[in-house]
Amino acid sequence: MKKKIIQTTEAVEIRLNKFIANAGICSRRDADQLILSGKITVNDQVVQVLGTKIMPTDKITYLKKIIQSEKLQYVLLNKPKDFITTTQDPQNRRTVMTLIEKACVERIYPIGRLDRHTTGLLLFTNDGDLAKRLTHPKYKIKKIYQLELDKPIIEAHYNEITMGVHLEDGLAFVDHLAILTDDRKRLGIEIHIGKNRIVRRIFEKYGYEVLKLDRVMFGNLTKQNLSRGKWRHLHPKEIGNLKGKFSMRTD
Repeated sequence: MKKKIIQTTEAVEIRLNKFIANAGICSRRDADQLILSGKITVNDQVVQVLGTKIMPTDKITYLKKIIQSEKLQYVLLNKPKDFITTTQDPQNRRTVMTLIEKACVERIYPIGRLDRHTTGLLLFTNDGDLAKRLTHPKYKIKKIYQLELDKPIIEAHYNEITMGVHLEDGLAFVDHLAILTDDRKRLGIEIHIGKNRIVRRIFEKYGYEVLKLDRVMFGNLTKQNLSRGKWRHLHPKEIGNLKGKFSMRTD
């Protein structure tokens, strides 16, 4: 006689700050600040106690708008040239959002930016907690680019760049720099800071024009089997590896 399998659909409690982060509103830490400031209500009651747990069926609001719990999505795009890294553009230029519009029904956002003429890896997600950590400089998320200069880099400039470059907004440190071709025009650079146009500005300071710039690695993610202009969902192991970088952090 076969045993009857009973399946339960009992809802599980979840921390309020995690629920808010999962909805793509912000990181967990920022969610705690929203809670403390009295901007979150649970079933029409203001909740200001950290660590509060809720049921998925509870009504959660922020700024009088109901927060919908969403499935977390992680989408990797190999960005082509001439697309703006923004959710919308007042000049009606093409944005990266048009390339991933069929990836999922949830609203996802690009993590960091690639300028219009830069190609390569761009990650999208609605995981606010992970997004905040991936873009925070203290976590030193590795980004590797390949670039082509308009003229050969001289040895003195190469050495200076590896020691750190003084820019108008502070000192820019380069983790690794490698010359890839005999003509000294193609280079590989590893950097973890995420300042605006940082790679281009480093070389522009020494009089070089960056003709091509391609991000080939972001964290543990690569462009392997991902053609230009195409996207794919991250595998669970890739998501775990990304989140694992912060597992020892207590903040």
